[in-house]
Amino acid sequence: MQTNAVKTDLTQTLVERARAMRPALRERAQQCEDDCKVPDATIRDFQEAGFFKILQPRRWGGYELDPQSFYAVQMTLAEACMSSAWVLGVVAVHSWQLALFDAQAQADVWGEDASVLISSSYMPRAEVTPVEGGYRISGRWGFSSGVDHCQWAFLGGLVPDPEGGPPDYRTFLVPRSDFAVNRVWDTLGLRGTGSQDVVVKDAFVPAYRTHRSKDGFQTTSPGLKINDAPLYKLHFGQIFVRAVSSSAIGALKGACDAFRAYGSERVGSNDFSRTANDPDAQRAIAETAAAVDEMQLVLNRNFGVLMGQAAAGADYDLEQRLLFRFQSGQILDRCANLITRLFYSCGALGIYRSSPLVRAFVDIHSGRTHVANNPGSVSRNLGAVLLGNPNTDTFI
Repeated sequence: MQTNAVKTDLTQTLVERARAMRPALRERAQQCEDDCKVPDATIRDFQEAGFFKILQPRRWGGYELDPQSFYAVQMTLAEACMSSAWVLGVVAVHSWQLALFDAQAQADVWGEDASVLISSSYMPRAEVTPVEGGYRISGRWGFSSGVDHCQWAFLGGLVPDPEGGPPDYRTFLVPRSDFAVNRVWDTLGLRGTGSQDVVVKDAFVPAYRTHRSKDGFQTTSPGLKINDAPLYKLHFGQIFVRAVSSSAIGALKGACDAFRAYGSERVGSNDFSRTANDPDAQRAIAETAAAVDEMQLVLNRNFGVLMGQAAAGADYDLEQRLLFRFQSGQILDRCANLITRLFYSCGALGIYRSSPLVRAFVDIHSGRTHVANNPGSVSRNLGAVLLGNPNTDTFI
């Protein structure tokens, strides 16, 4: 078992590698956007730095670190390129989910090469036909971030209940040979995520290459027989949502730093006033810096609580889980509002594409459209429970 000191030292090393990588990510940001794909060189850099290993089981050569370490690296990278950090977050978190699958499924993916990557689309789009030994599936799934760099995919689907009950949501693990990629990704922001469509036509998926959401929720996943660390006893609804929200915190931090450099020197073209003396700009930068700090602290606090509960085998507190879920769901709303204020404080010169805030502005607003980053439904459910109504959300 790794000691806390070893984990701390390794986390510090990984974050330092992420900091050192930021200049290269900034240089590649335009290529990333133009190609609608994270550059191959960036994925190689991430591999060599060990970023995809952070949540991977140690039995497969991973580091098996805590989520706080993973998201610290993701946020650091996002200061330079949110698209690249988004892809790291989504793709690398799949190493955590694969650890929950049957041992044979893990061997299928990592048996010959433990650096193999997995993409995903969890939309329940699969047309599922139960057959002997597994299922045949077909369908088309959207928004598979980073799929160009992946050799396998997690795809969502509903398995009919033979007794007429509610369908069983499962994740189907499919090799690259069984799916095609349709290039539809032409977006305003997060262009570099390359979140293309994935198409499957009548592929066979063995039963052991599926993962039931019920097992994830009840901590009864088959992979826990061999990967029994507290990390793998976290609930998917807590760890995955942070993979698509935390990069916005880093992007906002990068925009905040860029605005400080810009605003400290800018003089208005008409009235020759200094942005540094503008009360609105002063308040915007202060509140942004405070919000970034707060969101990072809450992320670390929440996962500290969850990891402690997992290590102790303690039952979870429903209201606490709902609160943690909402705190992730509101991040993009907060980041979008804050970067909008910084954007306005740049004045007319800030609308040029050369402005260091423009890419972060459109990326953060684009990230807000992800279903996991919509605070509306999760806030209403939390509020309803706090007022005595039953919980209606199992993705917690």
